[in-house]
Amino acid sequence: MQVAVVTFDGFNELDSFIASALINRCRKDGLEAFITTPTAVVTSMNGVEVTGQRPLEFVGEAEVVLVGSGVKARDVVADDRLISRLPLDPARQLIGAQCSGALVLARLGLLESMPACTDRTSRPFVEARGVTVLDTPFHAEGNIATAGGCLASQYLATWVITRTLGEDAARGVLDYVAPVGENRRTVERALGAVRAGETALR
Repeated sequence: MQVAVVTFDGFNELDSFIASALINRCRKDGLEAFITTPTAVVTSMNGVEVTGQRPLEFVGEAEVVLVGSGVKARDVVADDRLISRLPLDPARQLIGAQCSGALVLARLGLLESMPACTDRTSRPFVEARGVTVLDTPFHAEGNIATAGGCLASQYLATWVITRTLGEDAARGVLDYVAPVGENRRTVERALGAVRAGETALR
């Protein structure tokens, strides 16, 4: 199973790299994430240059697509040509968005019937697209999920791992990366956030 972590110019390193790194702890189980970019090289909001592992067209074959955030998210959604390169299909893909990545899902019409999570800076722009923004770090309905706040990217990764490989796999990854002495709290917090986000509106 392949995961496209969509990473645009001006991206937030925490959002793309945390999700990618956590998911790639599951390579041996057949789940692998790739930094997926519209150009060969993208530059982060802090000037870090990254060479994409896959071109943007990879989103069409990936089983999971996570749309990262960044300071140029509004430029992305205003670019019809760029948006047309994102043929996402929730009927066959798990689709997630981190922070301002919710703007991309809204632009694609994927949030028309559901609320979303995003960061405080992006919130008014997401709401301007007619999407209800929740005061929670994670929300999922069916095959679509959103997370708000940079460190909530761990919840997005937890959701992906749980949905594809099961909760035990997610527990193993979270336990490995948890701060020493905070393993149990870290695991339960992440799994709890995902469970709460999936059941909030049931």
